[in-house]
Amino acid sequence: MTTSRREFLKTAAVAGLAGPVRSLRADDRPPFATSVKRLMLKHTWTIARNSSDYKDNVFVRIERDGVVGWGEAAPNVRYGESAEKTLAVLERTRPLLESSDWFEYVDLRRRWETFTKGQTCAGAALDMAILDWVGGKLGVPLWRLFGLDGSKAPITTFSIGIDTPDVVRQKVREAADFPVLKIKVGRDNDAEILAAVRDVTDCPLRVDANEGWRDKHLALDRIQWLQESGVELIEQPMPAAMLDETAWLRDRVTIPIIADEAVKGAADIPKLAQAYDGINIKLMKSGGLQEAMRMIHVARALDMRIMLGCMIASSVSITAAAHLSPLIDYADLDGNLLIADDPFLGVTVDRGRLVLPDRPGLGVAERTT
Repeated sequence: MTTSRREFLKTAAVAGLAGPVRSLRADDRPPFATSVKRLMLKHTWTIARNSSDYKDNVFVRIERDGVVGWGEAAPNVRYGESAEKTLAVLERTRPLLESSDWFEYVDLRRRWETFTKGQTCAGAALDMAILDWVGGKLGVPLWRLFGLDGSKAPITTFSIGIDTPDVVRQKVREAADFPVLKIKVGRDNDAEILAAVRDVTDCPLRVDANEGWRDKHLALDRIQWLQESGVELIEQPMPAAMLDETAWLRDRVTIPIIADEAVKGAADIPKLAQAYDGINIKLMKSGGLQEAMRMIHVARALDMRIMLGCMIASSVSITAAAHLSPLIDYADLDGNLLIADDPFLGVTVDRGRLVLPDRPGLGVAERTT
């Protein structure tokens, strides 16, 4: 059966907007509007470097000729981003957006990148909003605009954050519909977490250390142990700057090593091929769908595997990324399922498999209740 967010996200409601709340009627909003929504998490989200109970994400809404485009920025402290900085960047792009031909989105992206350097999540929000509008204006979903087969969307993992064994077991039970899980590790309780997961399920696992292991010999010991526990791949075992150490590690393990924090855009990929088997592309890192597409082609040219990942976000940015998913090897697009009440409707999940919207553009809509 199709996974319902009402089943997954039963607890809290989304917190109020950071700033004045606008009416949800389309006829009283300006052609370019930004707002911040506080997205409350179902569980405290803990990875190797920090913990969160909520995320303040920035939303962009554009409208022209009666067609609306939506975008979302999920600022990440790892890259020096914040909601406040993102809002300031987006405000500086307002004259450019309001005076431009949105069908010329390739050239337009080059121009707004002048403003979004250092805040790539802002560029991602603009990119998905413009492409949402273009698809809406043309009356086609983005996956079709990109020339893809929407039925080839892959299975997505469901992520289990670092927690106590009892809570980990609870999270795994809640994710019973997902055939593959992604487990966060990178602290001192890695063995305890994996044991708790295996208490509940024997499904395939993918593991993300988020740069948590700073010694190559420790990383080697951990990965060799993970290989024996049914783990399919490991993301970013060591800090991004430790490229030589990761190359040493890669020569000694059998499961793929995927770059996450080590890669943002296409220019980063060639140097990573010596140390990693693949890359994790996230729209917030790349600055949007256009650069993500370029990253896919560069990685394929280097015979690297491709994961499409996400930050914690609503269905706006998760759905945007999902439109590229027929092109990739691994999907980790569950950020909307980790929040307590998604303010948008978009991509759905059927027994772990992504089901892309057939509506124009991104195919997302605001929830009305």
